[in-house]
Amino acid sequence: MDQGNFKLLFCAPGYNHSASKSLADADGLNPRQLPALLAIARSYASKSFPPHTVVSMPALSPTMTSGNIGTWQKAAGDTIAPGDVLVEIETDKAQMDFEFQEDGVLAKILKESGEKDVAVGNPIAVMVEEGTDIASFESFTLDDAGGEKAPEKKESTEEAAESSEPADTGSQTAPSTLPKESRTESAPEPQESESRGGRLQTSLEREPSASPSAKALALERGVPIQQVKGSGPGGRITKQDIEKYKPASSAASTPSAAGAAPTYEDIPASSMRKTIANRLQQSMNQNPHYFVAATVSVSKLLKLRQALNTSADGQYKLSVNDFMIKAAAVACKKVPAVNSSWREIDGQIVIRQHNVVDISVAVATPIGLMTPIVKGVEGLGLSSISAQVKDLGKRARDGKLKPEEYQGGTFTISNMGMNAAIDRFTAVINPPQAGILAVGTTKKVAIPSSAEEGNGVEWDDQVVVTGSFDHKVVDGAVGGEWIREFQKVVENPLEMML
Repeated sequence: MDQGNFKLLFCAPGYNHSASKSLADADGLNPRQLPALLAIARSYASKSFPPHTVVSMPALSPTMTSGNIGTWQKAAGDTIAPGDVLVEIETDKAQMDFEFQEDGVLAKILKESGEKDVAVGNPIAVMVEEGTDIASFESFTLDDAGGEKAPEKKESTEEAAESSEPADTGSQTAPSTLPKESRTESAPEPQESESRGGRLQTSLEREPSASPSAKALALERGVPIQQVKGSGPGGRITKQDIEKYKPASSAASTPSAAGAAPTYEDIPASSMRKTIANRLQQSMNQNPHYFVAATVSVSKLLKLRQALNTSADGQYKLSVNDFMIKAAAVACKKVPAVNSSWREIDGQIVIRQHNVVDISVAVATPIGLMTPIVKGVEGLGLSSISAQVKDLGKRARDGKLKPEEYQGGTFTISNMGMNAAIDRFTAVINPPQAGILAVGTTKKVAIPSSAEEGNGVEWDDQVVVTGSFDHKVVDGAVGGEWIREFQKVVENPLEMML
């Protein structure tokens, strides 16, 4: 089967995705090309246009239903080779490059940079073969490309699960793969009540009777005419009434001032902010949290960190958080019940206990919190952890993470130690995980001296850590055991080297 026929097969209605992967393997095509091939449809518009290919919005993640158009890397008339980045696509969690997999020339861009909520499958550009006159496509429109559809509305669980959980995890917070019609009963048709178009008004809302000169003077002086008592016939407000008006107090002018200049600003919630809100609300509603706190000495850890960084010759620079990530992995291996998650698979409730420790690291970005994953931490050295955290953190802040780099994880660390005002805090569990560790800042604390005299004090560097655990999965005693193992390895950091 040639690649042209392969394209048409993937654009046909009702194709089977798993079968298509087998076809890709059989034809020697790279399965990574499938999202790009799915975004291409051979079209011959009803108007007189040369043969062309319509490029549609690709699905860059399993649950993506729409995306925003970022920066176009190619302009109309540019030649494109397989693997070239055509345009940046912004999802609710990342900005991803859409790599094109065919030779050709970009004839026209149908969706400009900045277009929001473009549904998957909607036309975004037109490609032609080299040598085709692209001038004939100046009048090409979306209707010529087959029109566009409205983005599919996500259920709240689907939108939330996009942030850190794939669709097939089996947890309660994972997006459902069933159609909406099979999950909810049809809502009754809304009925509009009859109305005569009027609105009941209170006497205060009715405009008072006032002469034109009185209205003009009230407007000029900023006098609230509703508060003026008229002395004219039938209570009509005159110009003299406006001149004699004196506010009862300074507070009387507050409503007028507030009406003239709003004291607030409504900021539309971004798709990522909605995702964060939905996931945290689900986590608090579905996961019975309990919290275990401990004060941990980090004096030995800081000395070891300084010694390692001094001998690194610039090859690496370890942070306190790198040690915390490694210590959490050691504790998860010693208390594997914490390295687990609550899931429902084929109607059966199971607790999945993971054999590897993938630590999600909370990273603050300009558009919200993200949790990129350092995978297989139990088998990594401190320098490897440090390098991965720096790389993932930078790409998270730049919006360049791939879905597989933030979806999943078995345990999470949220470290606010860089803020000297934060002694301690509690964190919300990142579902479907069963635990998260909140790390506060380092404080110097006076403790009894270990010298033989025993009368003095010495200074100890200490951190307060707070573990949040899902009581469905982790009993209180187990959570306490995990904190003890974590404390033990942090206070004896050489154990991380074993």
